[in-house]
Amino acid sequence: MNSSVSVPKDGRLANTNSNQNFPTWSNLLEDFFNRDLPSVFSSNYNTGYSLPKVNIKETADNYQLEMAAPGLKKSDFNLEIDNQVLTISSETKEEQEHKEGNYTRREFGYSSFKRTFNLPESIDDAQINASYNEGILRILLPKKEEAKQKPARNIQIS
Repeated sequence: MNSSVSVPKDGRLANTNSNQNFPTWSNLLEDFFNRDLPSVFSSNYNTGYSLPKVNIKETADNYQLEMAAPGLKKSDFNLEIDNQVLTISSETKEEQEHKEGNYTRREFGYSSFKRTFNLPESIDDAQINASYNEGILRILLPKKEEAKQKPARNIQIS
């Protein structure tokens, strides 16, 4: 530990072993007001909310999409396909009111999400089907017959 003492020209004592890393009030206030505050126009304004995670798997005959959305009901989902774009959305509202004695407690909540996926033209959109079980939304996107992978075959040389 260095405990050297230097004497400035004015004759007062100065300790050169001061803790420079300890923040002062002015530094704390300056850091607080100079930090980037979230903007209403930023892409993730509501930082407590995230989109449901999605897994997509391709097989020879179809694409399989799985979305983790626990706590929702099958009726909470809206699936649409328009112009080779699959849109999965959900909107839930909850209101509770509790009256007891001379007070009333009201609570309400709202949540929503919307995910879109550009589908390849090889999808047979008339055959798309979906199911929801145990918090997982599963969507089967079958391929058109001409787009399905064909097994390799040997060609005989004549």
